Amino acid sequence: MTHPRISLGYELEVRGRTREIEKRAFDNVLAQVELADQLGYDTAWFVEHHFTRGFSHSSAPDLTLAALSRRTERIRLGLGVVLLPFQHPVRVAERVGTLDVLSGGRVEFGTGRGASPLEYQAFGRPFEQSRRIWEDTVDAVLRIWAADGEPVAADGPYFTIPDVAVYPRPQQRPHPPVWVASTSLDGYLAAARRGYHLMGMTMLKGLDDVAEDIAAYRAQLAESGFDPDTRRVALMVPWYVAPTRDEAFATAADAILWYIRRQVNLVTPPDYYDARHATHRVLGQLAAGQPPETALDTLREHHMVVLDDVAGSREAVRRITEAGVTDLILQLQVGGLAHEHVVSSMKLFAREVVPLG
Repeated sequence: MTHPRISLGYELEVRGRTREIEKRAFDNVLAQVELADQLGYDTAWFVEHHFTRGFSHSSAPDLTLAALSRRTERIRLGLGVVLLPFQHPVRVAERVGTLDVLSGGRVEFGTGRGASPLEYQAFGRPFEQSRRIWEDTVDAVLRIWAADGEPVAADGPYFTIPDVAVYPRPQQRPHPPVWVASTSLDGYLAAARRGYHLMGMTMLKGLDDVAEDIAAYRAQLAESGFDPDTRRVALMVPWYVAPTRDEAFATAADAILWYIRRQVNLVTPPDYYDARHATHRVLGQLAAGQPPETALDTLREHHMVVLDDVAGSREAVRRITEAGVTDLILQLQVGGLAHEHVVSSMKLFAREVVPLG
């Protein structure tokens, strides 16, 4: 069996409110990605979230990745994702282009709409128009890059580009790979119709339902004239591997449950009514009030999280690969897990679960 590419994903959680703890969290993450570069992990992905104290302090992921571009040599640098509705396409093209130059052409350009009404309110954007704003913005960014330094003009309801030339240009030609992040079938199909790579998660649906959506994404790719074999599908999964299952639970159960309590509410907007998600959504919301073993057993059964030994982790990788996944993004820093435990899990996964390098 061919294994998926193995990457790391960061919300950049901070368990504590002091400036010192926040600074230490950033220092630890930089050290972890430096280690990942040495161990052979494929990409380091950083989310963009705003106003999510504790859960995610990754409000400027391009700056974090710019720092990492000077401290690493091989690992790719993933914007997972740029929340396009809140940013002018010229600034997106400039900043991503700069990061691609600084990193020697290692950027993965993930895009998304965001799921937080608070973010839309703060940045003055209509939540109900999120898909339209995303579509217009990603189209404009790609037009800028396709112009290769020549002037671009655009005039729409949410931004204007007044016939200007935008620099620097990305090192990758014609531009960095484009990804779309989504938790819904509609989002998967929208990505497929445009031929973009797909980034998902199992936190709401569980692996079996996500596998159905991946199959629909691939079918839509073919219907839209794109070769499904040339498009990548990534899943981001909270993960902890230890020498024994008991050790994995003892070390990481609290951190994973802390993460679930916050993540499910964040990625489930108020108008989210897909009945297929209901069981898993309710479990995620109530997990904190259930005995950890009960909650985690169900979450593990549906591969919404993986908390296991080496053999169990290998089996989870096999199941995820069979679902049509080409890129597995491990959330190892999940829930603000202590740095030494993240490093231990990184090394064990790279050495014994899916040998890297």
